[in-house]
Amino acid sequence: MNSTGLIAFLAIGALAGWLAGTMMKGGGFGLLGNIAVGVVGAVVGGFVFGLLGISAGGLIGSIIMATAGAALLLFIVGKVKRA
Repeated sequence: MNSTGLIAFLAIGALAGWLAGTMMKGGGFGLLGNIAVGVVGAVVGGFVFGLLGISAGGLIGSIIMATAGAALLLFIVGKVKRA
């Protein structure tokens, strides 16, 4: 992965983490926290979308997939924290 790809990956992660934090009634976790949640969410989203046989292509598809994965991750973390 070149430096441009890495910057794009981190930007998508930050955006996805922020969107997921906003959707899940949270203010986010700051820039680094949003990137971490978004990157891990992208992995989770890719796994879940792959299981469902859905292919998300392009920039918008990547953002949607990462945001959905990050929201799922935040939902699971919220349930674990309550228990």
